[in-house]
Amino acid sequence: MQKQISNLDKLTLSNDFLFKHVMLRKRICKHILEELLHTEIADITYLEAEQTIDVYPDSHGIRLDVRIADAANTHYNLEMQVKNPVNRATGKFLLPKRTRYYQAMLDTDMLQKGQDYDELSPTYIIFFCLFDFFQDSQRIYTFKKRCLENMNIELADEAVIMFLNTLGTKGDVSPDIQSLFDYINSNTITSNFTREVADTIVEIKNDKKVRDAYMTYEMRMKDLRDEAHAEGLAEGKAQGLAEGKAEGLAEGKAEEKNATAKRLLSMGLSVEDIAKATLLSIEQVEAIKAE
Repeated sequence: MQKQISNLDKLTLSNDFLFKHVMLRKRICKHILEELLHTEIADITYLEAEQTIDVYPDSHGIRLDVRIADAANTHYNLEMQVKNPVNRATGKFLLPKRTRYYQAMLDTDMLQKGQDYDELSPTYIIFFCLFDFFQDSQRIYTFKKRCLENMNIELADEAVIMFLNTLGTKGDVSPDIQSLFDYINSNTITSNFTREVADTIVEIKNDKKVRDAYMTYEMRMKDLRDEAHAEGLAEGKAQGLAEGKAEGLAEGKAEEKNATAKRLLSMGLSVEDIAKATLLSIEQVEAIKAE
């Protein structure tokens, strides 16, 4: 138990578990949204602090860190992204397609709850990234759909994707947002707002319910890592068996060719004709002849 507690004490805001619990503090979360979007928000309501939306039994699930609706029924999903995930098989970065999938699942969830497509709520998917995905040093990258032939024409589907680059140096953000970026990067308090965030983190870490929840979270993460490791071992074993089988077949075919070449040599055929008949090289046939 002590190990789990010490792990919790070491967490910083960049950890998604702690990030979620800080964002569940309405005053902090509401202030961040207002500062980012330069608008006043009357109130926010937490939908599910953590949920998985599954449309079909075999579909991928997505875990939403913090999902919020404001008084105008605009929906927000806030995520902490520490690493830039890559598909090992293809080498492609996953974040762009992940945003597409998040948006699809959010819309599907709203439709399943009885809304018609023309009643879909405006949505903001907001990633706090500890890396510069687009390598342009912007503090904020905001994406909306626009016409390629005329960039002044916007497809007003009210879906917005925002990548917050905590390492960015270009573009204007409010002092409180910049201080939040600094706090995420280095755990440095540079404003009254980040002092409030830091104090909130201390309060959260001293909450017994949170400590118990973190122990459960850690055990679940360990189970997932163990399952992934076991699947990796099984996959590696299967791949090894397949490669061994292929290698064995190749060796069998080579032995068969060698045996055929020996028979043809005993019949007096030329090295050149045997090479053509067996698809062996002339050098290989000559080596068999010399044995």
